[in-house]
Amino acid sequence: MKLDGKVAVVTGGFKGIGRGIVDVFVKYGAKVVVLDYDEEVMSLESDNVLPYQVDVRDKEGIEDVISDAANKLGRIDILVNNAGVCDLKEFEEMEDEVRNYHFGININGVWNMTKVVLPYIKANEKGAIVNMSSVTGPMVADAGEVAYATSKAAVLGFTKSLAAELAKDNIRVNAIMPGYVMTPLVENMANLSNPDDPESVIDGIASAIPLGRLADPKEVGELAAFLASDEASYITAQGIVIDGGSTLPETMTMGV
Repeated sequence: MKLDGKVAVVTGGFKGIGRGIVDVFVKYGAKVVVLDYDEEVMSLESDNVLPYQVDVRDKEGIEDVISDAANKLGRIDILVNNAGVCDLKEFEEMEDEVRNYHFGININGVWNMTKVVLPYIKANEKGAIVNMSSVTGPMVADAGEVAYATSKAAVLGFTKSLAAELAKDNIRVNAIMPGYVMTPLVENMANLSNPDDPESVIDGIASAIPLGRLADPKEVGELAAFLASDEASYITAQGIVIDGGSTLPETMTMGV
């Protein structure tokens, strides 16, 4: 129960990686405040989960729900900035609205959440922030991912600089850099890539991963729980890759 007594805020926690993180945090004893723009997030309410429907681009809305959550639960120890979007589109065809959609959620949402939640974490004189970056952007990229890759590279830069600032406050800041995880986001990307046979896209991704499969969201949740716990007390400013080895192969044809 390494998160016993802790209160964590997780954005984008209704489904996908976020839901995996929520489930793992609850398993380890945390109370979890779940933020999501999907109204169905309210169905997660339980003794250990306090859900709110809010858009991470809406700073005033965030302030209201975080204040309410802190009053109800008494403290906030951990922030997981997980909410993110990816809409494949080539750069030359990309409207500003599509760019702003990615930057608004993937960058400004992380900024807004951290601005609002940080004072509550500082009040405890220790804590942890975990940001969801990606291998896409900092390490690899495919065509059509310019907006997404840019935003996720920005998250990694944000993580490192914020970690430098908050070390004096005993607040650790790290980023998770997933490869492909079996989530609705990846399923949507597969549909955009090949509307006639999206399953072939998923199979193709898996075939290029040394471990031979996409990650389960709870596997990312386990990493988030470790980084948020006292077990990771000397880890900060890091981007931790969890990709089944997908960024490992130098080529797809060379070797024995």
